[in-house]
Amino acid sequence: MTAASSATIETPSGKGSGDENFPVGSLLLAPRLRPHVATFYALARAADDIADNGALQPDDKVRRLASLRAALLGENRGPGHEKAERMRESLGATGVAPQHCVDLLAAFTQDATKLRYTDWDDLMGYCYLSASPVGRYLLDLHGEDRAAWPASDALCNALQVLNHLQDCKDDYLNLNRVYLPQDWMTEHRTSVEELDRPHASAGMRRVLDRTLDGVADLMVSARTLPGRLKSKRLAMESAVIVALADRLTVLLRRGDPIAGRVALSKADFALCGARGVIRGLAA
Repeated sequence: MTAASSATIETPSGKGSGDENFPVGSLLLAPRLRPHVATFYALARAADDIADNGALQPDDKVRRLASLRAALLGENRGPGHEKAERMRESLGATGVAPQHCVDLLAAFTQDATKLRYTDWDDLMGYCYLSASPVGRYLLDLHGEDRAAWPASDALCNALQVLNHLQDCKDDYLNLNRVYLPQDWMTEHRTSVEELDRPHASAGMRRVLDRTLDGVADLMVSARTLPGRLKSKRLAMESAVIVALADRLTVLLRRGDPIAGRVALSKADFALCGARGVIRGLAA
């Protein structure tokens, strides 16, 4: 990317942490660590906005994301790279390795070019780049044992799939991107075109439920995460997120994300928050 265009690397969507399905750097985390979490989120938000910008061509998205990666690793500087440079400074201050950020940027680069996923393993491969690094970053930031990574990966990957299900129709219509396993769609005699229907067909409903079965399997390991953590604050935060994930799974079982967005209510957040804090303290 040329110097003249470097100031316009980002393509802000206007979304922020308040638009996310799950807490981002909530008050449960230690005050001294929240600024670092906010810096991590800011980089992820900037990269996500680039990957999801329907006005950009794939090769343009890839160039912009590569430029952010280079700035993160100290390979270039200049206007348009501020979030990546702040992240590099944060990593230096906390001693957290840059690999989590690099993996996340690789996931958004994949989003720019990959529109379909052949099977569940293919989807999980994406989630290990797009979701697992978030939990791993938080664990490393808190100085937690990496033995907790598998449980954290399971929780983060489950959250990612739940988000895919919530947005399955919009992702298809706006970006022609489908995260549902294609082999399951073939097996249940449905197709991506059915995402543009007023409601889920019988075949599509079976694919949605099968995907939720995959989430349920992930949540078995995810529920062990709070009890594995030394930080009570992070244990509470993770327990709240586990409760929210379980609740959203129930809502998606009952609801139809093809007919309309299925989302957590304020009451869900309040109840799951209270339950999660109690469970986190108990852990």
